[in-house]
Amino acid sequence: MPIANGDKKPGLNHSPLTQQLVEALREKIMSGELASGERLVEERLSEEFSVSRMPVREALRQLAASGLVIIEPRRGASVAKFHGDLLRELVEVRATLEALNARLAAKRHDPEQIAALEALLAEGTKNAHSGDGDVLAVLNQKFHLALGKIAANSVLQEVMLSLRDRTEVLFAPRSQARAPQNWEEHAAILRAVIKGDPELAGLLAARHIYNAAGIEP
Repeated sequence: MPIANGDKKPGLNHSPLTQQLVEALREKIMSGELASGERLVEERLSEEFSVSRMPVREALRQLAASGLVIIEPRRGASVAKFHGDLLRELVEVRATLEALNARLAAKRHDPEQIAALEALLAEGTKNAHSGDGDVLAVLNQKFHLALGKIAANSVLQEVMLSLRDRTEVLFAPRSQARAPQNWEEHAAILRAVIKGDPELAGLLAARHIYNAAGIEP
């Protein structure tokens, strides 16, 4: 799958190309096409995407910084493994932060931003039975980002950005099958936000994360 590329010479600025590679590899990891623990060989990836190894190396570094890839001395890069205690720890932290996010949104609810979130909810609910995993994944991401916009805490959103990437890998195998439940839970969170009930919004947001991961609190 070639990546759109103006010039592959090593001396040029590869940042737009690197970003395309980051997104392409992230999508493959999220979809499970690149499995947990699978090795990511620079030479093989550069051939697959028809680019030089420099932007591939930088893309792998960026994915490692977000926790989706592990880079080890003498072994190189591989897709991160999530299992056992680490899996639970990631879900616990995500649930705690999503709860805070929802509580802040309930305290600071802005009518215009809530209207945008209601539109996203309607679209997500309509598509919940479609079976289109890619569309649902995008809508789910937009919903959580829009909720974060209402919460209006830039530090919290920055912390959650990489955490969402790491945990979405855990949720992906279950997300399509439980899409209707996901959007019912989104609707309940939004109702609590509109009602201005921070405690209920936080409780529902945390429970949603545990449900999505298939883990008991």
